[in-house]
Amino acid sequence: MSEFDLDLPLQTSSNPAIQQAFKAVQYLQQRLRSVIIGQEAVIDQVLTALLAGGHVLLEGVPGVGKTLLVRALAQTFGGDFKRLQFTPDLMPSDVTGHYMFDGKNNSFILRQGPVFTNLLLADEINRAPAKTQAALLEVMQEQSVTLDGKRHDLTLPFMVLATQNPIEQEGTYPLPEAQLDRFMFKVMIDYPTAQDEKALVQAVISSPDNDLLQAKQNNGVTLSSNQIIGLQKMVQQITVDPQIIDYVVRLVATTRQWHGLSVGAGPRASIALISSARAHALLHGVDFVTPDHIRNLWLPTLRHRVRLSTEMEMENYRVDDVLNDIANSTNAPRL
Repeated sequence: MSEFDLDLPLQTSSNPAIQQAFKAVQYLQQRLRSVIIGQEAVIDQVLTALLAGGHVLLEGVPGVGKTLLVRALAQTFGGDFKRLQFTPDLMPSDVTGHYMFDGKNNSFILRQGPVFTNLLLADEINRAPAKTQAALLEVMQEQSVTLDGKRHDLTLPFMVLATQNPIEQEGTYPLPEAQLDRFMFKVMIDYPTAQDEKALVQAVISSPDNDLLQAKQNNGVTLSSNQIIGLQKMVQQITVDPQIIDYVVRLVATTRQWHGLSVGAGPRASIALISSARAHALLHGVDFVTPDHIRNLWLPTLRHRVRLSTEMEMENYRVDDVLNDIANSTNAPRL
């Protein structure tokens, strides 16, 4: 029996390994959707990033379920979850940890920071100065921390989910370009629809202690961290046609010369788009990437890596509008 055999319906791929992996992914989706009412696109994008080994920047007003989403995600595979509130006085050592002297043993011991976890919620990341934000650069890229010249590997799977408020900008620090580029996606979380909000309110007031996550425990059934790592390895087996690679490179290269953008995306965007598209294919039970997978992930992958030109900002254009123009003007391959 496969380690992903969870007795769920199958999709389209005839590859038994992909079929069993898809069952596990369906389980993750069902668990999250039982807790997060509505926001299905957000759930799929966060799961896609997890499967692809990427990190996510969540942008939305307070109270739309960002923290609940991360807690629920950690619970689906029994992962360790830590939340770090970013503030102006937060120091880099508060993020990564530091060595401290132990008088009893007359030696230095490592005091691990919050990054030593599976899922790190970096809450309101743009409230900390650039020096503190930079403490996450090595962590997000290398999945390790270097302290006093010693490298410490993190426990896998590891994922950073950072939040920022799009409205309240007073006392915030813009994220550096290098920091933004390390997020696979920038996911926008909007207000729920009226119907979803009614269902959410009813679910919360009907749950014990108004704890929706506690009320949705699924008899203790979860995947394991090793199974999540197995799914991430399965993503690497998803086929990518050379025409898809050419399509992605053409799309990203166009952002560097498009008249509505002052800053285009770099090669890391192409890599992220291909990696996430493979995970997105697995999320839908297929073993190859299509142009539709690329289009579905085009906005969350690129919106934080480009900058509007002054003219476009004055005309009240949005980054998403310009990116849609680029996607619509670029011919997709027919596979």
